[in-house]
Amino acid sequence: MRSFGTRILLALALALLVAPARADVIDLQIVGTGDGIDLLRALGSDFMEQSKMVHVEIPPSIGSGGGIAAVGAGKSVLGRVARKLTNSEVASGIVYKPIAKLPSAFYVHPGVGVKALTSDQLNGIYTGRITDWSQVGGAQIHIRVVRREDSDSTLTVLRQMMPGWKDLAITEKSKTATTTQEAIETVRSVPGAIGFGPYSPNLEPDVTVLKIDGRHPLDPAYPSSVELALIYKDSTVTPEARAFIKYANGPNARAVMSRLGSVPVQQ
Repeated sequence: MRSFGTRILLALALALLVAPARADVIDLQIVGTGDGIDLLRALGSDFMEQSKMVHVEIPPSIGSGGGIAAVGAGKSVLGRVARKLTNSEVASGIVYKPIAKLPSAFYVHPGVGVKALTSDQLNGIYTGRITDWSQVGGAQIHIRVVRREDSDSTLTVLRQMMPGWKDLAITEKSKTATTTQEAIETVRSVPGAIGFGPYSPNLEPDVTVLKIDGRHPLDPAYPSSVELALIYKDSTVTPEARAFIKYANGPNARAVMSRLGSVPVQQ
């Protein structure tokens, strides 16, 4: 007669033989712009709650151009961008699917003592006409301007929408941040700094988000926003990527966007 221990081992072996095999979790990386990274990470978490077999990763920014290059070369199946595609990018087979409008924001180091500016004061700071926060009612501390490269999506939208920014010549005494995260970190850590980028509630604990002409970025009359989109190629897109794209245009994603201060794009 078999011992009790032997019978237990046989039962466990049989259970393993008849139990259905668990499929591996599939990784889905979405590469590209730093704009909207907090929103996309929140969307990824919500999507994973519904799709247990897909792991969504939103890696650090490589810029819209980097995302386009990765998707175009087939190195990534899904990308994220904060600018429209060029005619040549569209001709290469890349598909553009907008999902949200991200309000732009100007933010400052908490120590500057300023919570609001007029558009004229803002222009004066970025042209170098105003050089100390005491000139606009703040602390007596030198203003350190943080800008983005000329091709940056937020700067492009500011030049289109923000009063006085169309031909504004940004002071040469400024630091150029190459990613949204670098701009935020510079303003957070450098006394007197001011920068700009897409609005996110996650900005608020570390920097002061400014009202411009009395309007917060979430106010309907605020004049500037960036469009966040997903990109892919029909020849390389996977079922998991298509599922995320469908989710991003659905009601659950719209609820996440609204909670984080973004405006869903209806398609």
